[in-house]
Amino acid sequence: MKKIAYCLLASILISTACSPIISNFDRFAYKQITSIKVDALSLMDEATTDYASHAAEVKALQSDINKAIEYNKHRLHNDITNNMYALLNDPKANLLGGFLVKWQNDRKCSPAYITDKKKQIAFSFDQIADLEIRKIKH
Repeated sequence: MKKIAYCLLASILISTACSPIISNFDRFAYKQITSIKVDALSLMDEATTDYASHAAEVKALQSDINKAIEYNKHRLHNDITNNMYALLNDPKANLLGGFLVKWQNDRKCSPAYITDKKKQIAFSFDQIADLEIRKIKH
């Protein structure tokens, strides 16, 4: 009985040790993040004008982000990417989600603020894309 328990424990440990700790590379996920980055940074350039005139574009961007989040949420071993997306999209954080809320509340943003935020947000998108591109390719 003890021998069976040890064998079972050993097989669980071996199978756990051999399972991936991060998801495999996904071409669609990589394309999503790079495409959304381009759209987001382009839209941010418009933040010097009234938010109301770009509300539909913001809604479309948020929809694309939500689609990417939903897609990535259902990939196994993808917690790191999911957490990165959550931070990027968080309306209370200082990345894209927070930028869009500030733009909506203030109606316009200064060019200096936009330039500063674009650097931070572009870096965040790049971090997600870099993580995806470095995953194991099958």
